[in-house]
Amino acid sequence: MEGSESEAAFNSLNLNPQLFINDVLNIADDLVDDAFDHFRQQASTSLKIEGTDRAQDLSRGVDIIRKKVQSDLDKKLAVWEQYCLDYVFQVPEGFDPSKNVCSFQCIDAFSYVLIHTPTDEPPVDASLCQNAIVDTDLDARLDLLRNELTEVSKENAALNREIQALEGQSVSRDRCSALVNETLQQYDLNSYHENFQEMVKTASELRMKVGKLQNEKMEESKRRKIDWINNAHRDPSVTEIRRGFYGAKLEDLEAFIAHKKNM
Repeated sequence: MEGSESEAAFNSLNLNPQLFINDVLNIADDLVDDAFDHFRQQASTSLKIEGTDRAQDLSRGVDIIRKKVQSDLDKKLAVWEQYCLDYVFQVPEGFDPSKNVCSFQCIDAFSYVLIHTPTDEPPVDASLCQNAIVDTDLDARLDLLRNELTEVSKENAALNREIQALEGQSVSRDRCSALVNETLQQYDLNSYHENFQEMVKTASELRMKVGKLQNEKMEESKRRKIDWINNAHRDPSVTEIRRGFYGAKLEDLEAFIAHKKNM
């Protein structure tokens, strides 16, 4: 910050940010000292070791803890100090306190409250700073953005309702599809059962017809045999032939051969 535009601006107002930071650091150190002194006294009184060797041991232990706490606190305060110098006490580029009444009065009020340095200027009028930062165009754009955001929120709500309605329809369609599939499965099962029963019935009828046909053939064969036996005009030689040549006489064989030659 040294030699910067911010330093020049604060110097023109008789302000020194580094003095303010140093005061804060000194106050923090004083608070730590007072806290550990009080802790040592309370511990010595509670343990009743005042004026003994144990009092020295207590002091050494408290000092060790204090150094640890002080070291951590110093690191954090160093970061805070650098942040203040880099950001808190940095003024915008081209800042001129003599031309910016609001900024001048705000900084003057800051010095009055924090550093307790009296000034010749009257207390800051907050309305001056407020009026200085009012931007009509910016407010209009913000209002427009708010209105657009409201419209988008309404459209989003409508889309959410449509999505919920579509999800409900999808659930209904899925339920209907499940019912249809279940019905088709039941229908296929019934069709298979009916086809199987039809096959069993057809096989049974086929067996009956085959059995009936066999019976008819057997009866026809018996009938032919009976008709042949009862036929008075049948050829005796044929009868002998049907009986076979086993046990036939020579005369019978000669008669059979002669019969064949005459045919």
